[in-house]
Amino acid sequence: MKYLVSLLLGLLVGAALFAAGLVYNPFIADRTVSPLSVTDAEVISLNFAMVPAESIVYTNDGESVQAPHPEKVLQLWEPTIRMTSAMATVMRDARNQVAGFGVKFMSHSESTRLLRGEAIVDSVWYVYLPEHGSIFIEQTENYFPLMREVAFSAWKSSANSWRGNWFGDLTAGPGALGTARVSGGSGRLDGLSMEGVESMTVKAFSTEAGLVSADGRLIIEMP
Repeated sequence: MKYLVSLLLGLLVGAALFAAGLVYNPFIADRTVSPLSVTDAEVISLNFAMVPAESIVYTNDGESVQAPHPEKVLQLWEPTIRMTSAMATVMRDARNQVAGFGVKFMSHSESTRLLRGEAIVDSVWYVYLPEHGSIFIEQTENYFPLMREVAFSAWKSSANSWRGNWFGDLTAGPGALGTARVSGGSGRLDGLSMEGVESMTVKAFSTEAGLVSADGRLIIEMP
């Protein structure tokens, strides 16, 4: 019996040390400011809701923390797409006026390396803006800073929730400076090659419901 207790204690201690190593790993670099956040070039700034219940439609495999919206939307439970989620949402400009709509597809990446501070998601956006045209965005996102600073803090809390003001860039490539690849599809953006960055502001998170209060932002730098 004592050997079983020792084994269980060893597993618990090992799991605790592994979690602490992920969170407090000194070799994981802190978040840096995106070059598009301080650029002097003309940019298109788009804001959107990150909480599924505030989007037009959001779906995933139906087993993730973030619940699909609306409730009866078809879920992506087939083996080939069960690691993928999709969202359609209203895009707003800097004055909070409706600027268009966007559709985003996100899939967990096999390049994720938690010990290196990389929780990678590959995603694409199709955004239509009546005043500008349409754009297609291809990017790699890193959610590790969000997991470490928000989700882990919520998990440690006795209330299983977190409240505060977290802001961070999600885009981590494929551009050399950690920017997304943006291509114009129609309108005055037709044929243009641009760069972009997606960021997120989180104010409330729950381990049971996921994002409770959160907004996203896309910044597109014009050539």
